[in-house]
Amino acid sequence: MLKVDNSLALMNSYIPSVNIETKEDALLKEQTDKFEAFFVKQVLDIALKDESSLFPKDAGDKIYQSMYNDTMSNEFSGSFGFSELLFNFLKEESK
Repeated sequence: MLKVDNSLALMNSYIPSVNIETKEDALLKEQTDKFEAFFVKQVLDIALKDESSLFPKDAGDKIYQSMYNDTMSNEFSGSFGFSELLFNFLKEESK
C-alpha cells in the first residue's frame, strides 16, 4: 500500500505577499484562494486517478478519494501563487 506523508509539504507552505487593505480586498483574496483550490483539485483528480492505492477498492473508495482531494486542495490554496497573481491582477484592474 502506498503511504503518503504530506506533513512536510504542509509545514513548508508558502506565505503569500498580498496587500489586503480593505474588506473588499479580503473578500477578493478569499475568492481567488477558492479558485486556486478548485484548480488544484482538478489537478489532483487527474494525478491521483485510480493509479494510487491510497484507498482500498470498495464501495466508498471514490468518495474517500474525492474527500482527500478536496481537503488537500483547500490546504494548498494560496500556496502556489495562482491566487496571489489573480488577486494582484484583479486589484489593479479595479483601480
